[in-house]
Amino acid sequence: MKILLVNPPNCGRSIPEEVYGIDSLKMILRGEPLALEALAGNLDDHEVKIVDLKAAPDTFNDVLTDFHPGVVGITGVTCEANTMLKLAATAKKLSNATLVVGGSHASNDPIFFNREEIDYIVMGLGKLSFRELLSAMESGNRTDTVPGIAKTNPLGELDFIPRKYSRDDLVEEKPPRYDLTSAYRKDYAMHPYGFTLGLVSTAFGCPHRCSFCSIEKITNGRYLTHGPETIIRDIRLLGDAPVIRLVDANTFGSASQSRALCQKIEESGIQKGYVADVRSDTVVRHPDLFSAWKKAGLRTAIIGFEEIDDGKLEAMKKANTTAINTEAIRILHDTGITIIGDFIISPDYDEGQFQALRNYLAKNPVDLPMLSILTPLPGTPLYQSMKGKITIHDLDYYTLTNAVVPLRMDEKAFYENYADLMKSGHAKAKL
Repeated sequence: MKILLVNPPNCGRSIPEEVYGIDSLKMILRGEPLALEALAGNLDDHEVKIVDLKAAPDTFNDVLTDFHPGVVGITGVTCEANTMLKLAATAKKLSNATLVVGGSHASNDPIFFNREEIDYIVMGLGKLSFRELLSAMESGNRTDTVPGIAKTNPLGELDFIPRKYSRDDLVEEKPPRYDLTSAYRKDYAMHPYGFTLGLVSTAFGCPHRCSFCSIEKITNGRYLTHGPETIIRDIRLLGDAPVIRLVDANTFGSASQSRALCQKIEESGIQKGYVADVRSDTVVRHPDLFSAWKKAGLRTAIIGFEEIDDGKLEAMKKANTTAINTEAIRILHDTGITIIGDFIISPDYDEGQFQALRNYLAKNPVDLPMLSILTPLPGTPLYQSMKGKITIHDLDYYTLTNAVVPLRMDEKAFYENYADLMKSGHAKAKL
């Protein structure tokens, strides 16, 4: 079969920019569509093409008419969901392809895609289930019995068999098809910090249950790790990419796994820099682990600090404290690892809370603060608790940089404070 896998274009909308002319909230990372590269890796007996519309936004129609796919697969997060539907409608108009959607939003809010433009919805990890769907289509077998796949039923309820995810769903023996995005490789970089990077998966899922996070349904709560040999193989496949972004919710979710991987990297002789997601409590419990990783090439840790108030952290079910966050900042600075620190700005912030965050960052500087606005993403516990307050239902605005519930402050003042914090933090950034 001829299969076209599609990464949507940048399509999120911005209230700060559209209403107030605030244009300083720009994307700094453009990474490759690793989920699609991984899917393609398990389709080695099909003809597969990846079109990355973030890197080449005006190429979709031409690719469709030139390639003539039998199946079009589209992935995306919540702010891309509307665009995914538009792409599917275009594909239906220009081809006879079967339309399949997957990704974060499909996993958390599959009902959204129960429409005539879509034929199938992949929920959660799709590397194995997508392959099983294609095999059923080719053989003429029933497709509605593939666990984790829903055949759409626009006039009725969505019926499917939940998938019990395991290590088998990682299909570790089949590496990602990095070659299918080679034409876009130069665009995968941290802007404007001057380095290109490649993406490697180390794990799926997370052992924690933060209320705002949409990761849990990707694996139905399981935390599944790739073996060190698999990760080393994928790093090598990225050739001369100088920096590797280890892509998952929590690279150090298993300390023993992290130690084994660190040792394997040192033994391999690979000389690269690494960027990884960690929790601050892991840093505090295992400072020696980060010293070892520093020697292996870890240059940057991405940490979700989220808040500077213990009560708010508890409300988010973060299972962490401000004191631990502060100690982690100290340890990583002493170790020589730079920090990308994620903080969540609540819609109920006032001037005093914005100033408190400024004061905290002045006293406990992180190398690149990343600020998002608390957003109830459909399918998360936060959404269930806040859905009655939501005033903006257009998913294009669910970029984590817009308030979709009422603000305590004047709207213009809120966004000006938000943008000022982001701009001042980025002005001194070093990675």
